[in-house]
Amino acid sequence: MLDVDRITKTYPSVAGGLPVLDGVSFTLEPGGRLAVMGRSGSGKSTLLAIIGALEEPTTGSVRLDGFDPFAASAAGRALFRNRRVGFVFQEHHLLDGCTALDNVVVPALAGGSVPIDLVARGTRLLERVGLATRLDHLPGQLSGGERQRVAVARALLLSPRLILADEPTGQLDARAADEVATLLVELAAETGGMLVVVTHDEAVASRVGCVRRLRDGRLEP
Repeated sequence: MLDVDRITKTYPSVAGGLPVLDGVSFTLEPGGRLAVMGRSGSGKSTLLAIIGALEEPTTGSVRLDGFDPFAASAAGRALFRNRRVGFVFQEHHLLDGCTALDNVVVPALAGGSVPIDLVARGTRLLERVGLATRLDHLPGQLSGGERQRVAVARALLLSPRLILADEPTGQLDARAADEVATLLVELAAETGGMLVVVTHDEAVASRVGCVRRLRDGRLEP
């Protein structure tokens, strides 16, 4: 289960502090899905970064299956991000000189080498997202939608308990956006992972199902 409890975030500023999040709380059961919507600058990406332990909250806690990454060492937090969380961002962040398959298996390199079973899983994931004939293509040889599908496959390589997507369709046309959103939801369901998507796109949010809005630093019911 994902338990986000009374998260606040205040950034320092010349005015004495800029509050962004104000007591955000929610829980997700295994297999649960949530789309968070809100205007630009409402704190959506900050909330996602805190949930994924990329950024520390000012107060509050995040627990995934009882584990609090902010109570762990830096190494423990990095392992948490690598093994338990899959990230999909607006920018695909693929390595330009690596093939689609090489990009998908990048998360496994934290262990020093890529086991053959994970190479096979990466291949199956690329087949699942419709890129069976693109395994050896470089990012520059792929369309924007195809690159984002590679990013989705990469996020799911290690079967994370939690998948976090920050505006994953923000740079795609409507058709590609619908394809990527559908894949995220379907693959999360197939692996049993929890899914949190930050988006400004009503169509993408509707694909996720459960939608809540972030307004004035608070998550509305």
